[in-house]
Amino acid sequence: MTNNNNNPVFNPEEIVKKEARGISNNFLGQVQEITSDNIVVEKGAVEKERYYFPKNLFDRYDGHDVWFRITEEQAKQYKRG
Repeated sequence: MTNNNNNPVFNPEEIVKKEARGISNNFLGQVQEITSDNIVVEKGAVEKERYYFPKNLFDRYDGHDVWFRITEEQAKQYKRG
């Protein structure tokens, strides 16, 4: 779902702590927070990797997983610290 600015529409409280998945059903991590521009996803238990996906990559939330229009390889460009 999108609004009239073509930005994704979702309820942030619903997707925090949900699993994030990419185009080919690959596990990207767990949604940690929503900022004004990004959806922050964290992967790993000890050595955590954080990804800052632009909101326009959000595809859908199916009630269990949060889906992004991105491959695992493409996700690497959004990794920080």
